[in-house]
Amino acid sequence: MFCLNDTMRYYLCPGATDMRKGMNTLSGIVVNQMGQSLRFGDIFIFVNRKKDTVKLLSAEDGGLVLYIKKLSRGRFRLPEYKPGIKSFSMEWRDLVVMVEGIIENPDKRQRRVIAPR
Repeated sequence: MFCLNDTMRYYLCPGATDMRKGMNTLSGIVVNQMGQSLRFGDIFIFVNRKKDTVKLLSAEDGGLVLYIKKLSRGRFRLPEYKPGIKSFSMEWRDLVVMVEGIIENPDKRQRRVIAPR
């Protein structure tokens, strides 16, 4: 069961990732480009150039798990990080803020779905 919580470690892959890549290629990026290892419980986050698709890769007891979210409207707001780093360590709350579209004003959220007409 793919379950995310605040006890896990989260690593964002800096820059854009081609979303045609599957589990095996993304795990290669984790090792070769990010300098990390696919350990149980670590979550690796990949975002495309348009910032409208995110993939989360994790290793579990039975194998790899890939979670994908594609927005119908809007873009993911990524945390700020220094250019040139191999991977950016994030916390659970940073991932929730990014995926849910929460911005500084708690009364506002970024638009995520197309409103019915």
